[in-house]
Amino acid sequence: MSIWWSVHLRREAASVPLARRLLLGAMDTAGVDPDISFDLSVALSEACANAVEHGGDEGSGEPPGAYRVTAYLDGERCRIEVADSGPGFPARRVVQRTAPVPALMAENGRGLGLIEQLADHVQFGNRPGHGAVVSFDKILKWREGALLRAM
Repeated sequence: MSIWWSVHLRREAASVPLARRLLLGAMDTAGVDPDISFDLSVALSEACANAVEHGGDEGSGEPPGAYRVTAYLDGERCRIEVADSGPGFPARRVVQRTAPVPALMAENGRGLGLIEQLADHVQFGNRPGHGAVVSFDKILKWREGALLRAM
């Protein structure tokens, strides 16, 4: 089963649980194991919370005061991308991770470390012009009997 969706959300705290519920609903429909669904939903919540807090109103394609969430559940992998129109990441943070690193100890920034811990592959980057992009993916596991249900 393949599921893809993208949504533009307002930079408001209420948008974070909405994005999380959309993802959890898609994963439940596809038959993804609840533990994997939980990990990805927490990582998405952290990425959305960062977009709400730091996303800015300067735009390159996003409506003012908005950010975009895109999720792909395809085959054995889920890929999620959260993009905003804020100032972007400092040059030292624009990296690609293939293995989790310890969470940051600073007052701010622990959410990015949590995303790194929960996902299999994480990339933090900047959009041309203005904006940050957080992309992460995870190999999926399925509930028992889910593949039969999906057929």
